[in-house]
Amino acid sequence: MPQSNLFDLDPEEVSGLGSVSPEIEVDEAVVAQLPKDSTVLSATGHGASLWTRTARIDIRLVDGTPKSYFLKIATGSNGYSMMNGEYESSRAINTVVTDFAPKPVGWGTFVSNPDLHFFLQDFHEMDQEVPDMEKFTLKLAEMHLKSAEMHIQMKEQFQSSGKPKFGFHVTTHNGSLPQDNRWTDTWEEFYVQGIKRMLDLEEKAQGRQPDEMKSLLVSLFEKVIPRLLRPMETQGRRIKPCLIHGDMWHGNTSTDIATNEPIVFDACCFFGHNECRRLTIVRSRFIPAHFRL
Repeated sequence: MPQSNLFDLDPEEVSGLGSVSPEIEVDEAVVAQLPKDSTVLSATGHGASLWTRTARIDIRLVDGTPKSYFLKIATGSNGYSMMNGEYESSRAINTVVTDFAPKPVGWGTFVSNPDLHFFLQDFHEMDQEVPDMEKFTLKLAEMHLKSAEMHIQMKEQFQSSGKPKFGFHVTTHNGSLPQDNRWTDTWEEFYVQGIKRMLDLEEKAQGRQPDEMKSLLVSLFEKVIPRLLRPMETQGRRIKPCLIHGDMWHGNTSTDIATNEPIVFDACCFFGHNECRRLTIVRSRFIPAHFRL
């Protein structure tokens, strides 16, 4: 079968919905991330993604053992940042809980096309169901608790230093949208800068906000947010920053078929309040278990 570039393929074929998964060419930058002296057996479009093209790469290690990897490819400067952010997010999660997300292998730019960027991680066979609620919420709580205790150590490891702060050392993307992850001293500051980033992106996409909306936003930033968030970090109270997945909805969770354990992916991490974005996993099967932990 002739090989092709993943971005030249029909989206239906790439998502795995076509009758045949087309074989693709593996760029030498990707090959360089694979184990030394391994042999690529096949590389085919696999899975579905709104913002990237995805593939499965099957290899044979030098000792004859088979192994598989999952490849994501994105385009342009935004795609470069997306791949970097997801790699660093996966690396952070694996630093805290090694079996909660696929192990990241590497990321970079194609040699054959400098406008294409990739992220490579271990491949896991997953089912299509929401993971077991008890196992999932226990694992999520473990990630939050351990990362809160490891925060200073992790900040130093991930190229930052100083007292516990909110943020992340690189830009991460919620879908294709870049988050403002600059480090802040308080949760209120980080929350405000994140909201403002989303509003700026909305204005760029939809045009200038009506005057009425701008007036409401003044009240939001000067009254509502300070009254809700500031009391949590005054009069001796404080919030321990913990590692947040960033896009924890049920579509980014599954069960590893090999281990029957919950697994998460498509992370856009930052250090924040442990309850941040928890509402994105509001499903009747998740929330009761979460509150029992």
